[in-house]
Order: sequence, then C-alpha cells, then structure tokens
Amino acid sequence: MFSSLRVRNYRLFFLGQVVSNIGTWMQRIAQDWLVLSLTGSATAVGVTTALQFLPMLLFGLYGGVLVDRLPKRRALLFTQSAMGATGIALAVLTLSGHVQVWHVYLAAFAVGLATVVDNPARQSFVSEMVGPDQLQNAVSLNSANFQSARLVGPAVAGVMITGVGTGWAFLANGLSFVAPLVGLLMMRARELYVVERAPRGKGQLREGLRYVAGRPELIWTIALVGFVSTFGFNFPVYLSAFADDVFHAGAGSYSLFNTVMAVGSLAGALLAARRGTAKMRVLVVGAVAFGTLEIVAALAPSLWLFALLMAPIGMFGMTVNVTANTSVQMGTDPAMRGRVMALYMMVFMGGSPIGAPIAGWVTDAYGVRAGLAVGGAIAALAAVTIGLVLARVGNLRLSVGWNRGHPHVRFVPREAQEQLTAAA
Repeated sequence: MFSSLRVRNYRLFFLGQVVSNIGTWMQRIAQDWLVLSLTGSATAVGVTTALQFLPMLLFGLYGGVLVDRLPKRRALLFTQSAMGATGIALAVLTLSGHVQVWHVYLAAFAVGLATVVDNPARQSFVSEMVGPDQLQNAVSLNSANFQSARLVGPAVAGVMITGVGTGWAFLANGLSFVAPLVGLLMMRARELYVVERAPRGKGQLREGLRYVAGRPELIWTIALVGFVSTFGFNFPVYLSAFADDVFHAGAGSYSLFNTVMAVGSLAGALLAARRGTAKMRVLVVGAVAFGTLEIVAALAPSLWLFALLMAPIGMFGMTVNVTANTSVQMGTDPAMRGRVMALYMMVFMGGSPIGAPIAGWVTDAYGVRAGLAVGGAIAALAAVTIGLVLARVGNLRLSVGWNRGHPHVRFVPREAQEQLTAAA
C-alpha cells in the first residue's frame, strides 16, 4: 500500500505535501470566513471561489504547454513559492487590520494563476519521481494525502480562527509551503526518471488536443471524468440541502456528511494504492457504483442511513478519480504529459462551475432528492455508455458466467468469446 514511499525523492515530496495540503485547507476555510465577515454576503464567498478556479478554465491548456517545456522541479519551486507568498501577504494585511475584500479576491486569483502551472506540473512530476511501475501507488497516496488534509485542515482552521483569528491561519498556510520547497531542494536529480521536454514551437496547444483526440482510451476516460465531476460531484449543493431541507438537522449534520465522505475517500485512495494497477473496468465499474449509490442515497429515509451511504460514495468517487488519473498518465507520451494532464484537470475542476448551477436549478425546481438522483443517474449512464464504447474500440465483448459459485463479469476479446460460445 505504501511501496512508492521507498523512493527517496517521492518520500520527500509526499512529506512536504502533507504539511502544505493541511495549510491549503486551512486557508480555504479562513478565506471564506474572512470574506463572509467583511461583506456578510454568501455571493461574495462564491465570487472568491470562482476567481480561484477561473484561471484554470481560461489558461489551463496553456499551463500544460509551459509544463511540457519546463523542468518540472524548477517550475514547482516557483509556483509553490508564489502560493506561499500569497498566504503571507494575506496574513500581513489581516493582522495589520488593513485587509479589504478586494485583497482577498486578488489573492484568490493569484493562487488560481499559480495553480495553472502547479497542478499539471505536480501531476506529471510524480511519474518522474517513481517511474511507471509505482505510478498508481504514488497517485493514490497523493489522493490519500489530500483527503487526510481535508479531515485535519478545516478542524485546525476552526480552532485557530476562533482562538487567534483568520490572520494566523493565513500565516500558517504561507509558512507551510516551506516544507515542500525544502523537499524539492533536497531531491537527488540523478535519481529522477529522465523525460524529454517538448521544444519551444508553434501549434503545441493544438498538437496536444490532436494527440488526445487520436487516442480513444484518453478522450473517453477524460469524458467520463467530465460527466462524473460535472453532474455527480455537486456535494456542496446536495449535502447542505439534505441537512437543512430534508432532515432539518442544521450545520452539524452537514459537517457529519462531509466528514464521513472524506473518510470514505481516504479509504478509496488507500485501496487504489494497494491495487497497484489502473484497469479500465475498475474505472467503469467504480463510476457505475458511484452513480447508483447516489440514487440510493437520494431515496434514504433517515439521516443516519444517508450519512452511512456517504462513505461508499466517497470511496467509489475516489476510485474513479485515482484510476482515471493514473490511466491517463500511463497512456500518455512523457513529452505530452503536461498538456494532457492540464486538459484532464481542466475538465475535472471545471465541472463544478458548470454543474453546480444545474444541480441548484434541479434542486430548487424538483427537490434535492430529485437533484441527487438525476446527478447519479447521469454519472452511471455515462459510465455504462463509455464502457461499451471502449469495449467496441478495443474489440471486446461482455462475458458473463459463474466461477466457483459466484457471478463472473468481464470483457474478453471477441475471438475468445466466440471460442467460448463454440465450446458451449
């Protein structure tokens, strides 16, 4: 489960990310709380979030082009330093009493700009640290790292905001970037897997799009992630509405739902690390299970049953994320990996701004149960459809049978299926 941590360079990277991810979650909570305190407007909080994700939607593909041209470690030293400086700047403004809401808007946009390069660089740098054999394990541990921080960071932020104020939470986040910077500087360059960088030239963005379009296993995987993230991952809309409108239980139950889902997501990431391979059938089955469980949760009659269902939903959602991420990286030429991962992250992260208003409209018009059920149904239907498309592209057919008293479902080559039919 933790085999990639035997690689010294990755171990340094992982430990640095443990610290900075906790700081990042602290800043997210402190940032939203500060904006709400300054304006009293939930819309202003939404604007802050939108500004942080807008650069990825606008410039994400160009960031991928830059990542393919640049040394990944050097690029990460720059982006991590920029994000740390942003946290420290917010801390100084807040602690001195001079902070205004436009300062927070500017900081959120600046972090978003850094993320345009930082995200694809971090994603593609993993393969340079561990190589192809340990790639899924390392990607899974990265996800487990992030989910662990999701459990710890908001709790620490809540204590700091209540005890000493938001400014100290910003300062803690800014200082947390020292850990990944030290880790990057301590790495042994000679132990990194050499990857040929793309030369500077015209048309590299179009080249990346053509590369993905010409590989069905990439384009359909990214399409599936797009459907799942756009329609199935709108949990801020669904969970808050279930807590307030369906179960009438308040903010405590909303926190409970998110915590249980985070635990399930952490379990899913660790199980993916244990598997060690990224198979398309795992991706498709995970997406079908994710969507189906959302439909079941939409019909849950009690708060506790709904809360319990959040664990497997989080687990299968993470299975989809990790498997798709790993299969896209492993199926991509190293010289194209930055552009492809930028497209992947743009689709994954860009789904929420598109899907959340749709989910909100369905919820307002037909109720939150209908909204969650529709989102799950779209995710499951997309998984089944794309699974059949990939099977046809790979010249596969569905084989259903029994093995030692248990049902056995798998895709097999058409020739093997015809031989089985003839033998029967």
